[in-house]
Amino acid sequence: MFQFLRKPSSRTHFRARSASRDIETDHARALSILRAIDEALDAAKVEKSGLSVRIDDVLGRAAVTFGNDSDEYLTREPQDSRYQDLMGREIANGQRRLAELDLGIAHFEFLRTAVLTRFPDLGASSAVPGPNTTE
Repeated sequence: MFQFLRKPSSRTHFRARSASRDIETDHARALSILRAIDEALDAAKVEKSGLSVRIDDVLGRAAVTFGNDSDEYLTREPQDSRYQDLMGREIANGQRRLAELDLGIAHFEFLRTAVLTRFPDLGASSAVPGPNTTE
């Protein structure tokens, strides 16, 4: 009966891959995941760096246009007040995004550590440099 259910093929025996080939396959898969994590981590750090510079610039311009007298807001032109409000909203949005990026970077670093913990030989590989540490 089993002969009837078996598909005809040129092979007569089932053969699995060798253990070394399985290791190579697993290594290649983990390496692709690690590279994707590193790319995402680097992109988030670059975005954070650029956004930080832009926020610092806007904060500096806002401080100059805000004035330093306690009653400065009373004599300010309505157009200047609208500009201050706009800069305040943009600064708040930028700072919110910086907080999101900080959290995302921490998550990507955790994922990178988890992959390297499971596949420690990937860290020794010269094909995978460490993440860019410029902030």
